[in-house]
Amino acid sequence: MSNKNERKRGLGRGLSALMADVNETETVAAKGPAAADQFVPIERISPNPDQPRKQFVQSDLDDLTASIKEKGVLQPLIVRARENGEYEIVAGERRWRAAQAAKLHELPVIVRDFTDIEVLEVAIIENIQRADLNAAEEAAGYRQLMDRFGHTQEKMAEALGKSRSHIANLLRLLNLPAPVQELLRDGQLSAGHARALVPAQDPLKLAQQVIKGGLSVRATEALVKRQLSGDAAPKAKRDTGSEEKDADTIALEGDLSANLGMRVQLSHKPGQETGQMSIKYTSLDQLDELCRLLSNI
Repeated sequence: MSNKNERKRGLGRGLSALMADVNETETVAAKGPAAADQFVPIERISPNPDQPRKQFVQSDLDDLTASIKEKGVLQPLIVRARENGEYEIVAGERRWRAAQAAKLHELPVIVRDFTDIEVLEVAIIENIQRADLNAAEEAAGYRQLMDRFGHTQEKMAEALGKSRSHIANLLRLLNLPAPVQELLRDGQLSAGHARALVPAQDPLKLAQQVIKGGLSVRATEALVKRQLSGDAAPKAKRDTGSEEKDADTIALEGDLSANLGMRVQLSHKPGQETGQMSIKYTSLDQLDELCRLLSNI
């Protein structure tokens, strides 16, 4: 169990340093086998029980197994030493699973002295770096790094080689209802479609229309705009005289919502510099977190 200082340590030994360990094994496939610290009997290696990725696509494992049978394991696993000569996987569980299916007796490993916190960080980073990770899973990985370890969007973008806007756009997807996120995970919606649905008042209803009609991202954006202007704008004009929110305001709401993990809405009159910002919390824990953040400003 980590203490509060560990969880809020900022970047600890450095997110970039942890990234270097992951990239050390991820960039060698095209260059041939990478240097391993040693070879370890496969029965002495066990998976990380806190691995954030719980599902492994069987077809992908079958392809990897076939590749390992032909070429061997080109990318060493990152492990840490446990008691009695045992090793725990930090990164590379897919290779371990495929190697078992290929009936290998030993595996190349790189041994690192990681803390429990760093093991989880590296596991999340490895999942984020995988090309086949869907947008919802990638967004969840970023959210874990922010919530559990205090990493900022800027630091993650720098260390992971991503743009801040890429990370911010993905984090917005976590504001969508769970059923819509599931459609994204299943591949029925693209990340572009999902981003367009974030500001909608009824994202699930529109998502079903998008799927049924095979709409493009641009058509989805137009559908959301029509819903907002038809359902929300008339009331806003009668009450406040305000106009429909522009794209920049909607994007800013999405950024703030993603950063706070709470629904943020902005309201201001066109041409003026004053307005209101409302933050919706759904639990007392969220209220406590909001008070903590405001107290630290």
